[in-house]
Amino acid sequence: MEQIFDRLDEGSTGEAKRSLAIEFVCSDMWKPYLNVIERRCPNALNILDRFHVKSHLTKAVDEVRKADVTKLQNAGREAVLTKSKSIFLKKPENLTEKQAVKLSELLGTNLQVIRVYLMKEDFERFWEYKSPYWAGRLLDEWGVRTMRSKIEPMKKFVGTLRKHRELLLNWFKSKSLSSGIVEGFNNKVKLTVRKGYG
Repeated sequence: MEQIFDRLDEGSTGEAKRSLAIEFVCSDMWKPYLNVIERRCPNALNILDRFHVKSHLTKAVDEVRKADVTKLQNAGREAVLTKSKSIFLKKPENLTEKQAVKLSELLGTNLQVIRVYLMKEDFERFWEYKSPYWAGRLLDEWGVRTMRSKIEPMKKFVGTLRKHRELLLNWFKSKSLSSGIVEGFNNKVKLTVRKGYG
């Protein structure tokens, strides 16, 4: 990818000027994107997209859920986590009545996925802050507590956040820009293409 942008750089001074004028860039954490943004848009504030950060967190939660399902199966215990994936990934206010009842039952169990679910919900407070300073404090304190849990997928998520801490806090400096609209549009296009093949 970076080679493509090198070739573009060779021929267009107008393009280079436009790149220098960009004030904000919203991206995910993929290293080639970050390298290109740093090189091509040095004056821009790079914001890590909330959608992608949450995607990494929900993947970690789902990894733990799958591990718990396997543990329950191997121990010959009741499959209490059957059809529970969406319960742990949705916001509590978006749960159906049936899912809310199931969640309240699961909260009484001693499964790792419950601890991880509570960590995920605690992390949601991060997006409510106005100040990057206080958001950073929450991020650091939440990270320490989560690392102490010794739950590997969550530790990996904390490592990712720590590695991109400054870019993540740019979200608060940008008045909360997000590429969520673009992601939603892309998903609609993919769905339309899939239906077209059907």
